[in-house]
Amino acid sequence: MSKLSKQDKIDIYNNWKNYNISANQAAKEYGVNRANLFYLITLVERHGIEILDTGYTNYSVEFKEKAIRRVLFNHEVADQVPLELGLSSRGMIYNWIRKYKEDGYNVINHKKGRPTHEGQRQTDSRASKANKGPQTEELKTYCRERICKKIERLSLTKIERLSLTKNQRPTAQEIVSVVTQLRQELYVTVSFVLDTINSNPDLPHLSRSNYYYTLGKDDKDLKNEKIMKRIKKIFEEHKHRYGYRRITAQLRREGIIVNHKRVKRLMVKMHLYAISIRRRFKYSGYKGTIGKIKPNLIKRHFAAIIPDRHWYSDITEFHLNGEKLYLSPVMDGCSQGIVAYTLSRHPVLKQVMDMLDQAYQKHPALNGLIFHTDQGWQYQHAAFQAWLENHGVSQSMSRKGNSLDDGLMEGFFGILKREMFYGFEKTFKTMDELEQAIKEYIHYYNHDRIKTVLKNHTPIEYRNMVLNKAVQ
Repeated sequence: MSKLSKQDKIDIYNNWKNYNISANQAAKEYGVNRANLFYLITLVERHGIEILDTGYTNYSVEFKEKAIRRVLFNHEVADQVPLELGLSSRGMIYNWIRKYKEDGYNVINHKKGRPTHEGQRQTDSRASKANKGPQTEELKTYCRERICKKIERLSLTKIERLSLTKNQRPTAQEIVSVVTQLRQELYVTVSFVLDTINSNPDLPHLSRSNYYYTLGKDDKDLKNEKIMKRIKKIFEEHKHRYGYRRITAQLRREGIIVNHKRVKRLMVKMHLYAISIRRRFKYSGYKGTIGKIKPNLIKRHFAAIIPDRHWYSDITEFHLNGEKLYLSPVMDGCSQGIVAYTLSRHPVLKQVMDMLDQAYQKHPALNGLIFHTDQGWQYQHAAFQAWLENHGVSQSMSRKGNSLDDGLMEGFFGILKREMFYGFEKTFKTMDELEQAIKEYIHYYNHDRIKTVLKNHTPIEYRNMVLNKAVQ
Protein backbone atom coordinates (compact mmCIF):
# COMPACT_ATOMS: atom_id res chain seq x y z
CA MET A 1 0.00 0.00 0.00
CA SER A 2 3.01 2.31 0.24
CA LYS A 3 2.66 3.04 -3.48
CA LEU A 4 -0.70 4.71 -2.91
CA SER A 5 -1.08 8.26 -1.71
CA LYS A 6 -3.88 9.31 0.60
CA GLN A 7 -5.79 10.80 -2.34
CA ASP A 8 -5.37 7.53 -4.28
CA LYS A 9 -6.92 5.62 -1.39
CA ILE A 10 -9.82 8.05 -1.17
CA ASP A 11 -10.43 7.79 -4.92
CA ILE A 12 -10.37 3.99 -4.80
CA TYR A 13 -12.87 3.89 -1.97
CA ASN A 14 -15.20 6.44 -3.61
CA ASN A 15 -15.09 4.59 -6.94
CA TRP A 16 -15.93 1.34 -5.18
CA LYS A 17 -18.67 2.94 -3.09
CA ASN A 18 -20.32 5.16 -5.68
CA TYR A 19 -19.47 3.69 -9.08
CA ASN A 20 -19.26 -0.05 -8.34
CA ILE A 21 -15.61 -0.24 -9.41
CA SER A 22 -14.44 -3.61 -8.08
CA ALA A 23 -11.27 -4.19 -6.10
CA ASN A 24 -9.97 -6.31 -9.00
CA GLN A 25 -10.32 -3.45 -11.45
CA ALA A 26 -8.73 -0.97 -9.07
CA ALA A 27 -5.86 -3.35 -8.32
CA LYS A 28 -5.07 -3.66 -12.04
CA GLU A 29 -5.34 0.09 -12.56
CA TYR A 30 -3.07 1.03 -9.64
CA GLY A 31 -0.79 -2.03 -9.87
CA VAL A 32 -1.22 -3.19 -6.28
CA ASN A 33 -2.19 -6.47 -4.62
CA ARG A 34 -5.93 -7.20 -4.80
CA ALA A 35 -6.12 -8.59 -1.25
CA ASN A 36 -4.43 -5.50 0.19
CA LEU A 37 -6.75 -3.25 -1.76
CA PHE A 38 -9.79 -5.12 -0.54
CA TYR A 39 -8.46 -4.72 3.01
CA LEU A 40 -8.17 -0.96 2.46
CA ILE A 41 -11.78 -0.72 1.26
CA THR A 42 -13.06 -2.81 4.18
CA LEU A 43 -10.99 -0.77 6.65
CA VAL A 44 -12.43 2.55 5.41
CA GLU A 45 -15.94 1.09 5.28
CA ARG A 46 -15.68 0.04 8.93
CA HIS A 47 -13.84 3.02 10.48
CA GLY A 48 -14.67 5.82 8.09
CA ILE A 49 -12.48 7.91 5.81
CA GLU A 50 -10.84 9.50 8.86
CA ILE A 51 -8.82 6.31 9.40
CA LEU A 52 -6.61 7.43 6.52
CA ASP A 53 -5.47 10.45 8.56
CA THR A 54 -3.81 8.18 11.10
CA GLY A 55 -0.07 8.58 10.79
CA TYR A 56 2.73 6.36 11.98
CA THR A 57 1.91 4.81 15.34
CA ASN A 58 4.39 3.21 17.69
CA TYR A 59 2.29 0.45 19.22
CA SER A 60 3.11 -0.65 22.75
CA VAL A 61 4.31 -4.10 23.73
CA GLU A 62 1.02 -4.76 25.50
CA PHE A 63 -1.00 -3.79 22.42
CA LYS A 64 1.02 -6.12 20.15
CA GLU A 65 0.91 -8.99 22.63
CA LYS A 66 -2.86 -8.70 22.94
CA ALA A 67 -3.28 -8.76 19.14
CA ILE A 68 -0.91 -11.73 18.74
CA ARG A 69 -2.69 -13.74 21.41
CA ARG A 70 -6.05 -13.15 19.74
CA VAL A 71 -4.72 -14.86 16.61
CA LEU A 72 -2.54 -17.59 18.11
CA PHE A 73 -4.45 -18.62 21.20
CA ASN A 74 -8.00 -17.40 20.65
CA HIS A 75 -7.91 -18.65 17.04
CA GLU A 76 -9.43 -15.49 15.61
CA VAL A 77 -9.07 -14.88 11.86
CA ALA A 78 -5.76 -13.13 11.23
CA ASP A 79 -7.30 -10.76 8.66
CA GLN A 80 -10.16 -9.72 10.96
CA VAL A 81 -8.05 -8.71 13.96
CA PRO A 82 -6.17 -5.84 12.22
CA LEU A 83 -9.51 -4.61 10.82
CA GLU A 84 -11.02 -4.39 14.28
CA LEU A 85 -7.89 -2.72 15.66
CA GLY A 86 -7.78 -0.25 12.77
CA LEU A 87 -4.27 -1.18 11.60
CA SER A 88 -3.27 0.48 8.35
CA SER A 89 -2.08 -2.82 6.85
CA ARG A 90 -3.12 -6.42 7.36
CA GLY A 91 0.53 -7.42 7.02
CA MET A 92 1.37 -5.78 10.34
CA ILE A 93 -0.15 -8.59 12.38
CA TYR A 94 1.77 -11.21 10.40
CA ASN A 95 5.03 -9.32 10.95
CA TRP A 96 4.35 -9.10 14.67
CA ILE A 97 3.67 -12.84 14.89
CA ARG A 98 6.86 -13.61 12.95
CA LYS A 99 8.96 -11.39 15.17
CA TYR A 100 7.24 -12.82 18.23
CA LYS A 101 8.45 -16.30 17.32
CA GLU A 102 11.90 -15.14 16.27
CA ASP A 103 12.41 -13.46 19.62
CA GLY A 104 11.68 -16.58 21.62
CA TYR A 105 7.94 -15.86 21.92
CA ASN A 106 8.54 -12.46 23.46
CA VAL A 107 7.16 -9.14 22.21
CA ILE A 108 10.00 -6.66 21.77
CA ASN A 109 9.84 -3.18 20.26
CA HIS A 110 12.62 -3.08 17.69
CA LYS A 111 14.28 0.27 17.26
CA LYS A 112 14.98 1.57 13.79
CA GLY A 113 18.51 2.13 12.55
CA ARG A 114 21.75 0.24 12.92
CA PRO A 115 22.04 -1.50 16.31
CA THR A 116 24.84 -0.60 18.73
CA HIS A 117 27.27 -3.21 20.02
CA GLU A 118 25.14 -3.51 23.14
CA GLY A 119 22.05 -3.89 20.97
CA GLN A 120 23.79 -6.54 18.88
CA ARG A 121 24.62 -8.51 22.02
CA GLN A 122 20.98 -8.30 23.06
CA THR A 123 19.91 -9.52 19.61
CA ASP A 124 22.33 -12.45 19.84
CA SER A 125 20.94 -13.23 23.25
CA ARG A 126 17.40 -13.19 21.92
CA ALA A 127 18.38 -15.48 19.01
CA SER A 128 19.94 -17.89 21.47
CA LYS A 129 16.75 -17.81 23.49
CA ALA A 130 14.66 -18.43 20.38
CA ASN A 131 16.63 -21.57 19.62
CA LYS A 132 15.54 -22.98 22.95
CA GLY A 133 11.94 -22.82 21.82
CA PRO A 134 8.80 -21.57 23.65
CA GLN A 135 9.18 -21.02 27.37
CA THR A 136 5.66 -20.99 28.80
CA GLU A 137 3.29 -23.94 28.89
CA GLU A 138 0.72 -21.94 26.95
CA LEU A 139 3.15 -21.42 24.08
CA LYS A 140 4.32 -25.02 24.20
CA THR A 141 0.70 -26.19 23.95
CA TYR A 142 0.14 -23.90 20.98
CA CYS A 143 3.20 -25.26 19.17
CA ARG A 144 2.27 -28.88 19.90
CA GLU A 145 -1.21 -28.31 18.52
CA ARG A 146 0.22 -26.84 15.31
CA ILE A 147 2.68 -29.71 14.91
CA CYS A 148 0.07 -32.45 15.48
CA LYS A 149 -2.41 -30.76 13.16
CA LYS A 150 0.13 -30.51 10.35
CA ILE A 151 1.29 -34.11 10.66
CA GLU A 152 -2.30 -35.37 10.87
CA ARG A 153 -3.14 -33.46 7.69
CA LEU A 154 -0.10 -34.99 5.99
CA SER A 155 -1.22 -38.50 6.94
CA LEU A 156 -4.80 -37.89 5.82
CA THR A 157 -3.69 -36.38 2.52
CA LYS A 158 -1.42 -39.34 1.86
CA ILE A 159 -4.23 -41.84 2.46
CA GLU A 160 -6.81 -39.96 0.42
CA ARG A 161 -4.45 -39.40 -2.49
CA LEU A 162 -3.52 -43.04 -2.85
CA SER A 163 -6.90 -44.44 -1.74
CA LEU A 164 -5.03 -46.74 0.65
CA THR A 165 -5.94 -48.33 3.97
CA LYS A 166 -5.57 -46.52 7.26
CA ASN A 167 -2.45 -48.51 8.06
CA GLN A 168 -0.50 -46.70 5.36
CA ARG A 169 1.80 -43.90 6.52
CA PRO A 170 3.59 -41.02 4.80
CA THR A 171 7.15 -41.67 3.71
CA ALA A 172 10.12 -40.54 5.79
CA GLN A 173 10.95 -37.95 3.12
CA GLU A 174 7.50 -36.39 3.44
CA ILE A 175 7.67 -36.31 7.24
CA VAL A 176 11.15 -34.78 7.18
CA SER A 177 9.96 -32.06 4.80
CA VAL A 178 7.10 -31.13 7.13
CA VAL A 179 9.32 -31.25 10.24
CA THR A 180 11.78 -28.85 8.60
CA GLN A 181 8.92 -26.56 7.64
CA LEU A 182 7.60 -26.59 11.21
CA ARG A 183 11.04 -25.71 12.61
CA GLN A 184 11.20 -22.63 10.39
CA GLU A 185 7.59 -21.66 11.02
CA LEU A 186 7.51 -22.07 14.81
CA TYR A 187 11.20 -21.39 15.56
CA VAL A 188 11.52 -24.53 17.66
CA THR A 189 14.17 -27.21 17.84
CA VAL A 190 14.14 -30.55 16.03
CA SER A 191 13.91 -32.33 19.34
CA PHE A 192 10.79 -30.38 20.29
CA VAL A 193 9.02 -31.32 17.01
CA LEU A 194 10.12 -34.97 17.06
CA ASP A 195 9.23 -35.40 20.75
CA THR A 196 5.76 -34.02 20.04
CA ILE A 197 5.27 -36.39 17.10
CA ASN A 198 6.70 -39.47 18.79
CA SER A 199 4.65 -38.96 21.96
CA ASN A 200 1.42 -39.22 19.96
CA PRO A 201 0.61 -42.89 19.12
CA ASP A 202 -1.69 -41.84 16.26
CA LEU A 203 1.06 -40.04 14.37
CA PRO A 204 3.89 -41.57 12.30
CA HIS A 205 7.09 -41.67 14.35
CA LEU A 206 10.53 -40.53 13.23
CA SER A 207 13.80 -40.82 15.13
CA ARG A 208 16.31 -37.98 15.33
CA SER A 209 18.99 -39.99 13.52
CA ASN A 210 16.57 -40.94 10.74
CA TYR A 211 15.57 -37.28 10.39
CA TYR A 212 19.14 -36.12 9.80
CA TYR A 213 19.91 -39.12 7.60
CA THR A 214 16.93 -38.41 5.34
CA LEU A 215 17.58 -34.65 5.43
CA GLY A 216 21.18 -35.07 4.37
CA LYS A 217 20.48 -37.62 1.70
CA ASP A 218 20.50 -36.19 -1.81
CA ASP A 219 17.23 -36.54 -3.67
CA LYS A 220 18.21 -39.02 -6.37
CA ASP A 221 15.21 -38.03 -8.45
CA LEU A 222 16.38 -34.44 -8.99
CA LYS A 223 18.24 -35.63 -12.08
CA ASN A 224 15.04 -37.32 -13.26
CA GLU A 225 13.00 -34.13 -13.21
CA LYS A 226 12.80 -33.85 -17.01
CA ILE A 227 11.98 -37.54 -17.40
CA MET A 228 9.26 -37.25 -14.75
CA LYS A 229 7.67 -34.33 -16.58
CA ARG A 230 7.72 -36.27 -19.84
CA ILE A 231 6.30 -39.40 -18.15
CA LYS A 232 3.42 -37.38 -16.74
CA LYS A 233 2.75 -35.75 -20.11
CA ILE A 234 2.67 -39.11 -21.90
CA PHE A 235 0.42 -40.49 -19.18
CA GLU A 236 -2.04 -37.61 -19.63
CA GLU A 237 -1.85 -37.63 -23.44
CA HIS A 238 -2.95 -41.27 -23.48
CA LYS A 239 -5.70 -40.64 -20.89
CA HIS A 240 -4.14 -42.85 -18.19
CA ARG A 241 -4.12 -45.90 -20.50
CA TYR A 242 -0.35 -46.43 -20.50
CA GLY A 243 1.38 -48.42 -17.78
CA TYR A 244 5.09 -48.21 -17.00
CA ARG A 245 6.16 -50.67 -19.71
CA ARG A 246 4.36 -48.85 -22.50
CA ILE A 247 5.58 -45.47 -21.25
CA THR A 248 9.13 -46.86 -21.20
CA ALA A 249 8.68 -47.93 -24.82
CA GLN A 250 7.37 -44.49 -25.78
CA LEU A 251 10.35 -42.80 -24.11
CA ARG A 252 12.74 -45.02 -26.06
CA ARG A 253 10.92 -44.15 -29.28
CA GLU A 254 11.74 -40.53 -28.45
CA GLY A 255 15.41 -41.36 -27.87
CA ILE A 256 15.23 -41.33 -24.06
CA ILE A 257 16.90 -44.54 -22.92
CA VAL A 258 15.64 -45.45 -19.47
CA ASN A 259 15.09 -48.71 -17.60
CA HIS A 260 11.49 -49.79 -17.07
CA LYS A 261 12.16 -50.25 -13.33
CA ARG A 262 13.05 -46.59 -13.00
CA VAL A 263 9.92 -45.55 -14.90
CA LYS A 264 7.81 -47.74 -12.61
CA ARG A 265 9.39 -46.22 -9.48
CA LEU A 266 8.90 -42.67 -10.76
CA MET A 267 5.29 -43.35 -11.68
CA VAL A 268 4.62 -44.70 -8.20
CA LYS A 269 6.25 -41.62 -6.71
CA MET A 270 4.01 -39.37 -8.84
CA HIS A 271 0.99 -41.59 -8.09
CA LEU A 272 0.35 -42.37 -11.75
CA TYR A 273 -1.58 -45.62 -12.10
CA ALA A 274 -2.93 -46.94 -15.40
CA ILE A 275 -6.58 -47.86 -15.86
CA SER A 276 -7.24 -51.41 -14.67
CA ILE A 277 -10.85 -52.61 -14.65
CA ARG A 278 -12.03 -56.16 -15.22
CA ARG A 279 -14.42 -57.20 -17.95
CA ARG A 280 -18.11 -57.35 -17.07
CA PHE A 281 -20.10 -59.01 -19.82
CA LYS A 282 -19.70 -60.62 -23.23
CA TYR A 283 -22.00 -60.86 -26.20
CA SER A 284 -22.59 -64.32 -27.70
CA GLY A 285 -24.20 -64.77 -31.08
CA TYR A 286 -24.17 -68.57 -30.94
CA LYS A 287 -27.64 -70.05 -31.48
CA GLY A 288 -26.74 -73.62 -32.29
CA THR A 289 -25.91 -75.06 -35.68
CA ILE A 290 -27.98 -73.21 -38.26
CA GLY A 291 -25.63 -73.51 -41.20
CA LYS A 292 -22.39 -75.10 -42.29
CA ILE A 293 -19.69 -75.15 -39.62
CA LYS A 294 -16.19 -74.53 -40.96
CA PRO A 295 -12.98 -76.13 -39.65
CA ASN A 296 -10.50 -74.27 -37.44
CA LEU A 297 -7.72 -73.40 -39.90
CA ILE A 298 -5.91 -71.01 -37.51
CA LYS A 299 -5.49 -73.37 -34.55
CA ARG A 300 -4.49 -70.40 -32.37
CA HIS A 301 -1.58 -69.44 -34.65
CA PHE A 302 -2.88 -65.89 -34.82
CA ALA A 303 0.16 -64.06 -36.18
CA ALA A 304 0.73 -63.62 -39.90
CA ILE A 305 3.99 -62.73 -41.61
CA ILE A 306 2.46 -60.14 -43.95
CA PRO A 307 -0.80 -58.18 -43.80
CA ASP A 308 -4.10 -59.43 -45.24
CA ARG A 309 -3.34 -63.13 -44.72
CA HIS A 310 -5.23 -63.67 -41.45
CA TRP A 311 -8.33 -61.66 -40.58
CA TYR A 312 -10.34 -62.02 -37.40
CA SER A 313 -13.80 -60.83 -36.44
CA ASP A 314 -16.32 -61.01 -33.65
CA ILE A 315 -19.15 -58.90 -32.22
CA THR A 316 -19.24 -57.23 -28.83
CA GLU A 317 -22.00 -55.26 -27.15
CA PHE A 318 -22.09 -52.12 -25.00
CA HIS A 319 -24.81 -51.50 -22.39
CA LEU A 320 -25.70 -47.85 -21.75
CA ASN A 321 -28.81 -46.42 -20.10
CA GLY A 322 -30.89 -49.51 -20.85
CA GLU A 323 -29.84 -49.56 -24.52
CA LYS A 324 -27.36 -51.71 -26.41
CA LEU A 325 -24.78 -50.95 -29.07
CA TYR A 326 -23.00 -53.61 -31.13
CA LEU A 327 -19.50 -53.32 -32.60
CA SER A 328 -18.32 -55.62 -35.39
CA PRO A 329 -14.65 -55.09 -36.36
CA VAL A 330 -12.14 -56.87 -38.61
CA MET A 331 -8.61 -57.25 -37.24
CA ASP A 332 -5.49 -58.04 -39.24
CA GLY A 333 -3.32 -60.83 -37.81
CA CYS A 334 -0.03 -59.21 -38.87
CA SER A 335 -0.40 -55.64 -37.59
CA GLN A 336 -3.25 -56.32 -35.13
CA GLY A 337 -4.86 -53.18 -36.49
CA ILE A 338 -8.57 -52.72 -37.16
CA VAL A 339 -9.13 -52.98 -40.92
CA ALA A 340 -12.82 -52.05 -40.86
CA TYR A 341 -15.73 -51.93 -38.43
CA THR A 342 -19.44 -51.20 -38.19
CA LEU A 343 -21.69 -50.07 -35.34
CA SER A 344 -25.33 -51.02 -34.99
CA ARG A 345 -28.13 -50.82 -32.42
CA HIS A 346 -29.13 -54.40 -33.27
CA PRO A 347 -27.03 -57.53 -34.05
CA VAL A 348 -28.29 -57.96 -37.63
CA LEU A 349 -26.73 -59.66 -40.65
CA LYS A 350 -26.48 -56.34 -42.53
CA GLN A 351 -23.96 -55.07 -39.98
CA VAL A 352 -21.58 -57.93 -40.73
CA MET A 353 -22.07 -57.72 -44.51
CA ASP A 354 -21.39 -53.95 -44.47
CA MET A 355 -18.21 -54.65 -42.50
CA LEU A 356 -17.04 -57.07 -45.22
CA ASP A 357 -17.73 -54.50 -47.94
CA GLN A 358 -15.75 -51.83 -46.07
CA ALA A 359 -12.80 -54.15 -45.59
CA TYR A 360 -12.85 -55.16 -49.25
CA GLN A 361 -12.88 -51.54 -50.43
CA LYS A 362 -9.73 -50.82 -48.39
CA HIS A 363 -7.89 -54.07 -49.19
CA PRO A 364 -9.25 -55.74 -52.34
CA ALA A 365 -6.38 -58.26 -52.77
CA LEU A 366 -7.83 -61.09 -50.68
CA ASN A 367 -6.52 -64.19 -52.43
CA GLY A 368 -5.09 -66.59 -49.85
CA LEU A 369 -6.80 -64.81 -46.95
CA ILE A 370 -8.15 -66.84 -44.01
CA PHE A 371 -11.11 -65.22 -42.26
CA HIS A 372 -11.51 -66.56 -38.71
CA THR A 373 -14.54 -66.10 -36.41
CA ASP A 374 -16.44 -67.94 -33.72
CA GLN A 375 -19.61 -69.93 -34.48
CA GLY A 376 -21.97 -66.93 -34.28
CA TRP A 377 -25.13 -67.25 -36.37
CA GLN A 378 -24.06 -64.38 -38.64
CA TYR A 379 -20.95 -66.30 -39.71
CA GLN A 380 -22.93 -69.47 -40.36
CA HIS A 381 -25.37 -67.58 -42.61
CA ALA A 382 -25.37 -68.62 -46.28
CA ALA A 383 -24.97 -65.02 -47.49
CA PHE A 384 -21.85 -64.48 -45.36
CA GLN A 385 -20.24 -67.73 -46.44
CA ALA A 386 -21.10 -67.09 -50.08
CA TRP A 387 -19.45 -63.65 -49.95
CA LEU A 388 -16.21 -65.16 -48.63
CA GLU A 389 -16.25 -67.90 -51.24
CA ASN A 390 -16.88 -65.45 -54.10
CA HIS A 391 -13.89 -63.33 -53.03
CA GLY A 392 -11.48 -66.25 -52.69
CA VAL A 393 -11.42 -66.17 -48.89
CA SER A 394 -11.10 -69.33 -46.78
CA GLN A 395 -13.41 -69.39 -43.77
CA SER A 396 -12.23 -70.62 -40.38
CA MET A 397 -14.23 -71.05 -37.18
CA SER A 398 -13.40 -71.58 -33.53
CA ARG A 399 -14.44 -74.80 -31.88
CA LYS A 400 -17.68 -74.69 -29.93
CA GLY A 401 -17.14 -73.40 -26.40
CA ASN A 402 -13.47 -72.48 -27.01
CA SER A 403 -13.25 -68.71 -26.76
CA LEU A 404 -9.44 -68.87 -26.77
CA ASP A 405 -9.62 -69.99 -30.40
CA ASP A 406 -10.66 -66.39 -31.13
CA GLY A 407 -8.31 -64.94 -28.51
CA LEU A 408 -6.98 -62.07 -30.64
CA MET A 409 -10.37 -60.45 -31.00
CA GLU A 410 -11.28 -61.19 -27.39
CA GLY A 411 -8.10 -59.42 -26.31
CA PHE A 412 -8.93 -56.35 -28.40
CA PHE A 413 -12.42 -56.11 -26.93
CA GLY A 414 -10.96 -56.30 -23.43
CA ILE A 415 -8.49 -53.49 -24.17
CA LEU A 416 -11.15 -51.35 -25.84
CA LYS A 417 -13.68 -51.55 -23.01
CA ARG A 418 -11.10 -51.26 -20.25
CA GLU A 419 -9.53 -48.12 -21.69
CA MET A 420 -12.56 -46.17 -22.88
CA PHE A 421 -15.81 -47.67 -21.53
CA TYR A 422 -15.69 -49.44 -18.17
CA GLY A 423 -15.71 -46.81 -15.45
CA PHE A 424 -16.52 -44.04 -17.95
CA GLU A 425 -20.18 -44.89 -18.61
CA LYS A 426 -21.42 -41.73 -16.89
CA THR A 427 -19.46 -39.55 -19.31
CA PHE A 428 -21.64 -40.73 -22.21
CA LYS A 429 -25.07 -39.13 -22.04
CA THR A 430 -26.38 -40.64 -25.29
CA MET A 431 -25.64 -43.54 -27.61
CA ASP A 432 -24.41 -41.07 -30.22
CA GLU A 433 -21.71 -39.87 -27.82
CA LEU A 434 -20.69 -43.47 -27.15
CA GLU A 435 -20.50 -44.21 -30.90
CA GLN A 436 -18.28 -41.17 -31.43
CA ALA A 437 -16.02 -42.22 -28.55
CA ILE A 438 -15.62 -45.73 -30.03
CA LYS A 439 -14.71 -44.28 -33.43
CA GLU A 440 -12.13 -41.97 -31.83
CA TYR A 441 -10.67 -44.82 -29.80
CA ILE A 442 -10.29 -47.14 -32.83
CA HIS A 443 -8.45 -44.35 -34.67
CA TYR A 444 -6.26 -43.87 -31.58
CA TYR A 445 -5.68 -47.64 -31.35
CA ASN A 446 -4.56 -47.85 -34.99
CA HIS A 447 -2.46 -44.69 -35.21
CA ASP A 448 -1.23 -43.73 -31.73
CA ARG A 449 -1.26 -46.68 -29.31
CA ILE A 450 2.02 -48.59 -29.43
CA LYS A 451 2.11 -52.35 -28.80
CA THR A 452 5.06 -54.20 -27.35
CA VAL A 453 4.36 -57.27 -29.52
CA LEU A 454 4.83 -55.00 -32.55
CA LYS A 455 8.28 -53.91 -31.39
CA ASN A 456 6.81 -50.76 -29.86
CA HIS A 457 5.12 -49.61 -33.07
CA THR A 458 1.51 -48.69 -33.68
CA PRO A 459 -0.52 -51.07 -35.91
CA ILE A 460 -0.39 -48.66 -38.87
CA GLU A 461 3.36 -48.11 -38.44
CA TYR A 462 4.00 -51.85 -38.27
CA ARG A 463 1.84 -52.58 -41.32
CA ASN A 464 3.66 -49.97 -43.42
CA MET A 465 7.04 -51.18 -42.18
CA VAL A 466 6.27 -54.80 -43.15
CA LEU A 467 4.93 -53.82 -46.58
CA ASN A 468 7.98 -51.64 -47.27
CA LYS A 469 10.33 -54.51 -46.43
CA ALA A 470 8.30 -56.85 -48.67
CA VAL A 471 8.66 -54.43 -51.62
CA GLN A 472 12.43 -54.16 -51.09
